[in-house]
Amino acid sequence: MATFFTAALKGFQGSKEEPPKGPPKDGKVATLPNGMAREEFEEYQRQLLEEKIERDKAFAQRKAERATVRMHLRDKYHLAQDERDDAQLHVAGGTVELPQELAAMVHSEEEEEEEDGAGAFAFLMRLREVDLSELRGRALGTVDEVKEKCTLM
Repeated sequence: MATFFTAALKGFQGSKEEPPKGPPKDGKVATLPNGMAREEFEEYQRQLLEEKIERDKAFAQRKAERATVRMHLRDKYHLAQDERDDAQLHVAGGTVELPQELAAMVHSEEEEEEEDGAGAFAFLMRLREVDLSELRGRALGTVDEVKEKCTLM
């Protein structure tokens, strides 16, 4: 059983060594858990290994998504980038697509920042177009109305 795990681990790591074949060297038959046949046990071990690989892939993908969000936020707030985030992206395969919820969150924050900048610029442009004489007339008219209504003034 130990030889099977080491062979599977070496195969997973990409080693070129051949797994040992045949019965154990001491001549004893290996006892398998729950009275499983050898083929059933090997299939069970393969399934476990495949499930572990899938979990590891999903975990690496989630870590890469988080790293991408951190990178976007660092860009937004002009903070220094972290090398670990780049490493997470490379582990996941280079480019990572964010889930829609995360992408919407990052992009909405960027759009709000852009709108604030455009809003101030637009306000200044509209301020140039204001007719000061009309504004003065409105202000004086409002003051006159208040004087009529208020006996103290």
